[in-house]
Amino acid sequence: MAEKKKIVTRAETVGKASVEARQKQEDTRDPIEIQRAMQEDYIDELLTCVESHISLFPHDFFVVVITKRERLMPNVFRNYFFARQSCPTPDYDQTVFWYHAQDQVINYLWCIPDKETCITFKENALHVVEEERALLQHILDFADGTLFAVAQKINKEQRFTPFLES
Repeated sequence: MAEKKKIVTRAETVGKASVEARQKQEDTRDPIEIQRAMQEDYIDELLTCVESHISLFPHDFFVVVITKRERLMPNVFRNYFFARQSCPTPDYDQTVFWYHAQDQVINYLWCIPDKETCITFKENALHVVEEERALLQHILDFADGTLFAVAQKINKEQRFTPFLES
């Protein structure tokens, strides 16, 4: 028998929904399915962020998505979308997209999960399933400084210095 999904209405708070979810037995659904459900509005929010910044930034810009876990509600994650003109320094809980103004194309650059996930992936690199290999590569590139070098190159910074290329 299929279990009915509870829809959170405006009258209910996120806190109430979080407490109820924590009191339920562990869900046996596939983690990828759970992640997809959590990210249903992700693309819409990304496009909204791009559209709202096209008029502010006449050239290429970057959309950074920071994922935060609520302190008092550990099963609640929030994504914060913002745009900036320079490529950010890679960091934990960060996803970066590059909007190319001339072509009107959004390119995905990288996704770095939280520190614990990065450590787990690195320690179990040989056992990572094929579907998660791209994430593993981002984690390894973050750990060895490759993503930092990519950000410096995009920003036209001299390697390992705060100076711009001439």
